[in-house]
Amino acid sequence: MLSDRTTALLSSIATYLLLGFVSFLSVFPFLWMAIGATNTSIDVINGKSTFGSALMTNITGFFTQVDVPLVFWNTAKIAIVSTILTLAISSLAGYGFEMFRSRVRERIYQFMLLTLFIPFAALMIPLFIIMGRAGLINTHIAVMLPVIASAFMIFYFRQSTKAFPSELRDAAKVDGLKEWQIFLFIYVPVMRSTYAAAFIIVFMLSWNNYLWPLIVLQSNDTKTITLVISSLASAYYPDYGVVLVGTVIATLPTLLVFFLMQKQFVQGMLGSVK
Repeated sequence: MLSDRTTALLSSIATYLLLGFVSFLSVFPFLWMAIGATNTSIDVINGKSTFGSALMTNITGFFTQVDVPLVFWNTAKIAIVSTILTLAISSLAGYGFEMFRSRVRERIYQFMLLTLFIPFAALMIPLFIIMGRAGLINTHIAVMLPVIASAFMIFYFRQSTKAFPSELRDAAKVDGLKEWQIFLFIYVPVMRSTYAAAFIIVFMLSWNNYLWPLIVLQSNDTKTITLVISSLASAYYPDYGVVLVGTVIATLPTLLVFFLMQKQFVQGMLGSVK
């Protein structure tokens, strides 16, 4: 029979081995992408797994083929505006669903959650027709409008609002604050971790959005970084070194946002579970 100390030690070793293996699986795609960015297209095709000497050549090729400032401006504008509008609308809706009582509130909320089961593929044609009739095809507004009212983010904010102290709202009402003042000056500062977590989620989804921009953005001067990299990869003779350099560059903003806000992200996700 093993002693309790030996059993605990073996359990810890197994846990760390499992976590190390899962961490490696998570990091490996980015590591392979970074290694491929330093190699030639032939080396990438041959599966070379060591760093090469073609990094500057690939970077030069990417900046030569792509109008990087314009593409990044398009992507950043869509991602930031979409994120801000989504957070504003979703937090207001989540706050309203939790704070205001009515007979039909739960029915409306449940109906809204049912929309999560509708695949986006079923919505593409109706959305395209609506955007076409509104004259928004080939505009960034057409990319942003379908995502700013997110049923998932409304659900997330409502769950987080359950942890918001109702005493604060009651005390604010006694002090004479109106509902919009309670939301803006009390709710938003208290729930800042929830906003930070939601910002990371929505920003990453908006930055990496591919299918809907592919449908509605038709000219080169409106395209985002995901569309540009896709077009490079689907060329008749794709330069995979250049493609991987573009992929690394496109990944950096989302990594930066996550690492800058990871503490608030964890706090916000824990708050939503409570």
